[in-house]
Amino acid sequence: MTLRKTILSGMRPTGKLHLGNFVGALENWVALQQEYNNYHLIADYHVLTTDLDASHITRDSIDMVIDWLAAGIDPKKSPMFRQSQVKQHTELHLILSMLITTARLERNPAVKEQVRDLNIEHMSYGHLGYPVLQAADILLYRADLVPVGEDQVPHVEISREIARRFNNQYETVFPEPEPKLTRFARLPGLDGIDRKMSKSAGNTIFLSDTPEDIQKKLRTAVTDPQKIRRNDPGRPEVCLVYVYHQRFNGAEAEEIGAGCRAGSLGCVECKKRIADRIAATLTPFRETRAYYDAHSWEIIDVLTDGEQRARTRAEETMTHVRTAMHMG
Repeated sequence: MTLRKTILSGMRPTGKLHLGNFVGALENWVALQQEYNNYHLIADYHVLTTDLDASHITRDSIDMVIDWLAAGIDPKKSPMFRQSQVKQHTELHLILSMLITTARLERNPAVKEQVRDLNIEHMSYGHLGYPVLQAADILLYRADLVPVGEDQVPHVEISREIARRFNNQYETVFPEPEPKLTRFARLPGLDGIDRKMSKSAGNTIFLSDTPEDIQKKLRTAVTDPQKIRRNDPGRPEVCLVYVYHQRFNGAEAEEIGAGCRAGSLGCVECKKRIADRIAATLTPFRETRAYYDAHSWEIIDVLTDGEQRARTRAEETMTHVRTAMHMG
């Protein structure tokens, strides 16, 4: 009998999630739980690398878990848990931090990108080392695969390097985790095809948005700048609204692309059609969110159970680690 491989997936708790989160992660997580052992991490310690105000983290975590459940994550199959409530994360982080140099961390392109995007002048020790904490998150559950977007692949590579270094220094405890990319790893935001959908950019459609909200937001979406009037021939390949059609409108996308190129389909109608489609897709999300908003205690039960199961797996790993290091 073939053993199911283990996957570790996680997000920083930023509150309600958007379509980019669904396309880039959640949809994939739901599919993967059918054939893998999945652990879903709420990376609340990671929030502190860029924001020391922790007062909002609990509420944001609950909002995020509601969207995970609404997307179809089954807590019986896939434990959901807060990083801060599984103390083995910090123990393993300390040990792994001895196995990597600061020079290697400074070369991490993802950290460089954060410094640029967030305009950070003085990086904290914790921020520089957060890829090591991320490695601890992954290796603590002895994960074989990590579903990530392209921008997170360097973090998985650091995790592989650290696992290899530990296994060579002591004995083999950790598998070397592989990144698992999805076809639609990034979804453009409403402000352009080259802009990633993100809450900080204000260019999102939330999973909890009403059909009216979605229509209103889609009306502002950037389209082909050369298609000014309805009858002008368009270039769907440079239009983010067409990207949405490809992702959410299935077989109709080809017809919509042809109408755009021929000038028979105007941008107003094109936007309305995709808004209707997205709104229909998100109907179950809104219904599930309404249920959990009225039964919020069930979220606490989900987390309590997930955290206990995560601790069990984490302590098994740390027992192996301490034994390998002759510290147990």
